[in-house]
Amino acid sequence: MNMMIEIIAVAIVVAIACGLPGVFLVLRGMTMLSDAITHSVLLGIVLGFFVTQDLSSPWLFLGAAAIGVATVWLTETLQRTRLMKKDAAIGLVYPLFFSIAIILITRYAGSVHLDVDSVMMGEIGFTTFTRFTLFGLDLGPQALWINLAILLLNAALIALFYKELQVTTFHPEYAAALGFSPVLVHYGLMTIVSLTAVGAYDSVGSILVVGFMVGPALTAHLYSKKLPTMIGLTVLVAIFNSVVGVLLAFQFDVAIAGMIAVITGITTLLAFMGTLFQKKINKRLPA
Repeated sequence: MNMMIEIIAVAIVVAIACGLPGVFLVLRGMTMLSDAITHSVLLGIVLGFFVTQDLSSPWLFLGAAAIGVATVWLTETLQRTRLMKKDAAIGLVYPLFFSIAIILITRYAGSVHLDVDSVMMGEIGFTTFTRFTLFGLDLGPQALWINLAILLLNAALIALFYKELQVTTFHPEYAAALGFSPVLVHYGLMTIVSLTAVGAYDSVGSILVVGFMVGPALTAHLYSKKLPTMIGLTVLVAIFNSVVGVLLAFQFDVAIAGMIAVITGITTLLAFMGTLFQKKINKRLPA
């Protein structure tokens, strides 16, 4: 029972940490960039490991953030040439970075705990085996504290730069007139997404990171267009998906990350169908 509670706690923290920046990705129409970033930052992790030879080094986070920002910059640079659209640029850049990382792992890092399966799928159940101890006290899974720190950082940055994020998301031209830099805010957001992705890698894998960033925020957006309400709903949906996903995974003895991803997809689909049905009802009602 304690193990299941710890796994639920890790899942909730990771889901909320990913969901907060995910709100702005959904509103800005940049959900595919989240997929690109969560895959390409692996190159930053690998390069950081080659430099430090330490998987727990903060340089891995910095390297991942740098590659994440580089992914966005290169994608947008290719798009600005008008020779290809954004989806084509994304489809070119992130497979390139991800493939380089895979080659480096298989060629030079095969003997360390840095493999493709753990990056793609993760195994949240294993997070309970790596403990965080302080003065001899067992304070729970290390992944819980790492992702909790990222969650608090994301929440603090969003609260601190809420006005800038709001204005640059909905009215970028007006933001520039007010003296805000949409480009600076944009790349700041991309840095947060990169750091969040690398923090969640070891716990849930890149596939579920994308689901956590997009699913709850998209579900919330279907129900509300107001930013504060959307953020609150995103947190609630992230908690619901995590708890139900873990409980059902234990019940049916299946992959935890996979079940959470399924529940995330189902809740988003139900929200979409409910919104679509409500629109049809409203059209039939007399004015």
